[in-house]
Amino acid sequence: MTVIQTRGLTKRYGSGAPPALADLTVDVADGVTGLVGANGAGKSTLIKLLLGLLAPTSGSGSVLGHDITAGGEAIRRAVGYMPEHDCLPPDMRCIDFVVHMGRVSGLPAAAARERAADVLRHVGLAEERYRLMGGYSTGMKQRAKLAQALVHDPQLVLLDEPTNGLDPAARDDMLALVQRIGHDFGIPVLVTSHLLGELERVSDHVIVLDAGRLLRSEETQAFLADTGVVLVEVIGAADAQQRMGEALAARGLVSRPRGSLIEIDPVTLPDDADGEAATRAHDQLRDVVRDTAADLGVGLVRVQAQTGRLEDVFREEVPA
Repeated sequence: MTVIQTRGLTKRYGSGAPPALADLTVDVADGVTGLVGANGAGKSTLIKLLLGLLAPTSGSGSVLGHDITAGGEAIRRAVGYMPEHDCLPPDMRCIDFVVHMGRVSGLPAAAARERAADVLRHVGLAEERYRLMGGYSTGMKQRAKLAQALVHDPQLVLLDEPTNGLDPAARDDMLALVQRIGHDFGIPVLVTSHLLGELERVSDHVIVLDAGRLLRSEETQAFLADTGVVLVEVIGAADAQQRMGEALAARGLVSRPRGSLIEIDPVTLPDDADGEAATRAHDQLRDVVRDTAADLGVGLVRVQAQTGRLEDVFREEVPA
């Protein structure tokens, strides 16, 4: 089910300024969708447009069937939003804050208290809920912001840089929570990050922005598919890597050093080759690598297929 849809969505801050978001046409469905791009790519601008907090310069969009220009209030009632920046009142207890946010979203007092206790348990703040938030660590503050986004049982959650400022362990915990919301709770999630590896781990679909423009929007597995490149590591004498590379070239393979590895280009296949032919060709390449290492008397540590990464999109598609 499509929960977010944009068509030619554009936002400029001033008539002479370059667009913060330019002609964006994209759909967001159920599950966890990662919105990735460097700082200034247009991620936060898109979130604010989707919430009806900014008016688009041109184009259109809808969230849960509500038009982003005319239905901002209805969108904000139905959506949970976790902002990037710290917005927590330091002199307020976490439980009181989350209850208050539940009441603001339309929950009766008793239901707000019950939901607040429930979501604080889910995000790992059950034992710390009566503390003033001014004494919270960065990780605890991020969890409190997540709790207030969930307290009213939203139909969609927008998370803006939820791992910002977290150490590696806290980042892993937050990503696990994001994945749990999208998969176990069944609430669609749009999560932004400038850390590409994070979104590879938790997203079902990835939207890549650069300088306000859409680079790609695809299933995560499409980004991470086998590239056809094979990486080889050998050990032995000091010149083992060089001799291995030269021997592979003599056998018709195009290869080059890549740090401590040897990178071998994909096997060229006919246009009409099927999957079985591709599998045979890849197996034959590995046989050549194995036999070459045996002939040279070098140790073959690994023969590894190289999969794609999100950062490859920027190398391949962003102009230098």
